[in-house]
Amino acid sequence: MFAYPAPVDLRLGYNGLLGLVRSGLRQDPLSGDLFLFVSRRRRTCKVLAWDGTGLCLFMKRLEGQCFPPLWGPLGSTPPDGGLRFTRNELALFIEGCALVGKVALSPPPLSVSFAPIV
Repeated sequence: MFAYPAPVDLRLGYNGLLGLVRSGLRQDPLSGDLFLFVSRRRRTCKVLAWDGTGLCLFMKRLEGQCFPPLWGPLGSTPPDGGLRFTRNELALFIEGCALVGKVALSPPPLSVSFAPIV
C-alpha cells in the first residue's frame, strides 16, 4: 500500500490518479496494491485499487476532524516513491487515527537467516 506524499486535488478521477501513481509514485497501478491520496486540507481521501477486472475508487470525507498529515511543511521535499503503509495502517488512517505516520503500528516484516553448515 502506497500513500502519495503530497496534497492532491481530489477532483481528479481514475485517469488523473492513475497518472500520479505512474509518474509520482513510479508504481504499476494494476499491481493489486492500494494507493492513498489526501486533499490539501486533509478532510478527504481517495484510495485507488485494481481488483483484477477494473479500477476501483473509494472516497471518504471526515466530519469535524482531519486525517493525520502524510507530508511535511509546504515546500518540503516528499520522499521518493511515496510512503508505505500496511493494510492495517490504512484502515486506521481512514478512521482518522492520529498515530498513523508517527508511531510504527505494525511489526516489522520477519527476516530469517540461516547460519552456514560447516
